[in-house]
Amino acid sequence: MANNPIVNIFKIKELRNKLFFTFVIFVVFRLGCVLTIPGIDASALITYFDELVKQNKNAFASYMDFFAGGAFSNFSVFMLGVMPYVSTQIILQLALIIFPSLKRIAQEDGGQRKIAAWTRIGTVFVCLIQSLAVTVYADSIPGAIIIENHLAFRLLAMLTVTTGAMVTVWLGDLITEHGIGNGISMLIFAGIVARLPNAVIELGDKVSKGEINAVFVIVVLLMFAGIIALVVFEQRGERRIPVHYAKRVVGKKMYGGQSTYIPFKINPSGVIPVIFASSFLTFPLQIVSSIGNNQASARWISKLSVILTPTGWWYNILLVLLIIFFAYFYTQVTLNPTEIAKQIRENGGSIPGIRIDKTEEYMQRVLNRLILPGSLYLALIAVLPTIIQNIFEFPQSIAMLMGGTSLLILVGVDLDTMNQVDAVLKMHHVDGLVKKGSLKSHRL
Repeated sequence: MANNPIVNIFKIKELRNKLFFTFVIFVVFRLGCVLTIPGIDASALITYFDELVKQNKNAFASYMDFFAGGAFSNFSVFMLGVMPYVSTQIILQLALIIFPSLKRIAQEDGGQRKIAAWTRIGTVFVCLIQSLAVTVYADSIPGAIIIENHLAFRLLAMLTVTTGAMVTVWLGDLITEHGIGNGISMLIFAGIVARLPNAVIELGDKVSKGEINAVFVIVVLLMFAGIIALVVFEQRGERRIPVHYAKRVVGKKMYGGQSTYIPFKINPSGVIPVIFASSFLTFPLQIVSSIGNNQASARWISKLSVILTPTGWWYNILLVLLIIFFAYFYTQVTLNPTEIAKQIRENGGSIPGIRIDKTEEYMQRVLNRLILPGSLYLALIAVLPTIIQNIFEFPQSIAMLMGGTSLLILVGVDLDTMNQVDAVLKMHHVDGLVKKGSLKSHRL
């Protein structure tokens, strides 16, 4: 078989089918992102959002479009994207920690299926609330609603948008099962990539008109290239905990007597804290901004919608705090030091220089030392769009798409997908997608 890994991808039937299936789902997803919900005048939307862009007041719409691939400003059937599902997942994961009875249910046979079913039911309720906020937001757009009976429009819009969000989750599940990569992450990835061409065109247009200094653009692009390199370095870096297993006899066979290690990544939670924090803020931001945009809203709601704008410092402070919180939370859920220490002891293992009864404490200390700098690094990159926008006066739509959060998601999802493709290639005894050692994890 040819040594070209790109050629090998399309020669392996299993991998070729997975990639083709993922591409078809992407096409369906993009079609749903441009299909306007019934009762909305698309031309009125274009006029309204174009005016917001001219006045530089499209912060809320740009933020919502960031994860939905432009579906929000189109008022499409997929305008909520997968964020309601992610938000519901966060709530249930927190509930599993707070309520021991729920955790026991999750650990039973078939417990994970019950949790998944509850997550989908909860997503429906979250979608209904968010879709109601969408109809309130639509009321503030002159001429957008073409159905005279507003009650009929709201019921129709809520049903359409909720159904669209659940279909989006279903498409993500299909990718996970039959395609390449994690479905939910891949749809967020596709939404960001779909908006990059427009961002580049808009940036070039502003440079040609002299609205943005070309030198600033070069500086920012160089900074982005450096950030991508740092993100890749962080994603591949790991701290290795040495473990020695003593010899033991089971029946007539002897086991153990070997040394290995437990790899802890520099950033154990990857880009999950950024996605969780952003989705967790999406729900209150959408409710407050939608209601606050209405002329009849209370004064304090209007002020709160201004404070929570994605370009504001209060919003970014909350984003930083939530990223740090979810970094600790997700790491504790996925890398439980108690469970790891228990498995080491049960298999006759020990960490050199550490007492057996201090194994859990030592591993917790190592994780804490990794999580804090890793989460601060993620938080710094996540607020980078606001810094760029304020210093270089970039439009928010460009700053968000070329900024920290998008880079973290794009690089993180890309690396995970490459690892999956690499695994399938090696399973068929074919050279990997990348040269040996080029993306090898480095030890700290």
